[in-house]
Amino acid sequence: MSQYEALSLYIDGEFLSGDGRTTQDVINPATGEVLAQLPHASEADLDRALQAAERAFQTWKHSSPMDRSAILRKAAELARERAQDIGLNLTRDQGKPLAEAVGEIVSCADHCDWHAEECRRIYGRIVPPRNPAVRQLVVREPIGVCAAFTPWNFPFNQAIRKISAAIGAGCTIILKGPEDAPSAVMAIARIFHDAGLPKGILNIVWGDPPKVSDYLIRSPIVRKVSFTGSVPVGKQLAALAGAHMKRITMELGGHSPVLVFDDADIPKAAKMLAKFKIRNAGQVCISPTRFYVQEKAYDQFLSIFVDTLKGIKVGDGTAKDTEMGPLAHERRVGAIASFVEDARKGGATIELGGDPLGGQGYFFPPTVVTNISDDSRLMTEEPFGPIAPVVRFSDTDEVIKRANSLPFGLSSYVFTTSLQTAHKASNEIEAGMVNINHFGVALPETPFGGVKDSGIGSEGGSETFDGYLVTKFITQI
Repeated sequence: MSQYEALSLYIDGEFLSGDGRTTQDVINPATGEVLAQLPHASEADLDRALQAAERAFQTWKHSSPMDRSAILRKAAELARERAQDIGLNLTRDQGKPLAEAVGEIVSCADHCDWHAEECRRIYGRIVPPRNPAVRQLVVREPIGVCAAFTPWNFPFNQAIRKISAAIGAGCTIILKGPEDAPSAVMAIARIFHDAGLPKGILNIVWGDPPKVSDYLIRSPIVRKVSFTGSVPVGKQLAALAGAHMKRITMELGGHSPVLVFDDADIPKAAKMLAKFKIRNAGQVCISPTRFYVQEKAYDQFLSIFVDTLKGIKVGDGTAKDTEMGPLAHERRVGAIASFVEDARKGGATIELGGDPLGGQGYFFPPTVVTNISDDSRLMTEEPFGPIAPVVRFSDTDEVIKRANSLPFGLSSYVFTTSLQTAHKASNEIEAGMVNINHFGVALPETPFGGVKDSGIGSEGGSETFDGYLVTKFITQI
């Protein structure tokens, strides 16, 4: 195997290693092995990053969209070239199977390419004046220095979305990545460094999350905050940003309902959903998590769904035949076990799995729960793991009401061959994204975001720069 990524801070174009800074262990969740030491930023480091980003913004905001585009395209090229090595290290510190990890890197190169194209199309407009002697212009300008905070489940994906949007818009950015899975974000820093990005435009810091986020958001230098993570933390950061009148983009948790109707292709839906459920061991904000199956199709769906999950190979993500890796942290094993215990106490049936796997590493098997009430923890709290409750429903109005009963509203899934049912469900489900008969979200050219407690704003699609630009009206006589 190639050597694990050298970890450091990246501030003002320089890679800064330990040098007496506080460090933390980076652990391989499949083996418990310590992979490396990650340095934490001091307040002096954060101040340096803020000053560097502020200084760089004074020139970057006037840069040519063609120059920004060229750097983003070069970054995409380097990401594809380095995907195997980056993916291997991502598997080592996060746990997902190698094919998933490499696929994350390759697909994210498309995000760089998309932003490279779209940043050349940040247009204003002319507003026809009432007075012919007046000229009225609307222009869109970069908002300024951005602070971004990204999670451990898709370290490369979540970071590259925010970095590409900020850079493409003409902003500068300070990003705090996930300390538990830092290698992919470190690789992004090297990619943009090698792509020729001027110093100070991208800065990477690590540290105690509450302290770093509080310090950066309170700074008057930061004008935009972007966060991907849990609802409780998102609400705290949004409140802090709001107190300082700072623009926010929040992509928060979900508890995605799945509506499987009697007229759907049941075998296809069951197999597809089983495979998608165990992607990244279920540690996906858009993972299908509440399975509502119409009565006539219920038994067939459950049988195929369980049989498919029984055949999933769980193991170290670097092994060729592994289909599902470990959970990312030891605490996640206990969290999933607590959902199972609560379900058992409520009289639910454990159809598959239910107990942590023995041996080294943080492994929990695919788990299916039935006969569970809608007010149970598993049906009301985001599980973020390889556990699926499957329940019955009778009619369309009933299941839509149940699907909309929670404060979450990120993604949703509907399986039916009826155009009428598909139309009704897509109109009435309260979610930022609705998938009909397939999984089609998170593409660079499509907006990604939620409603209700699941977030504010979108990333991707033509909406991608909205959070990084301000609107200025100019009237001249």
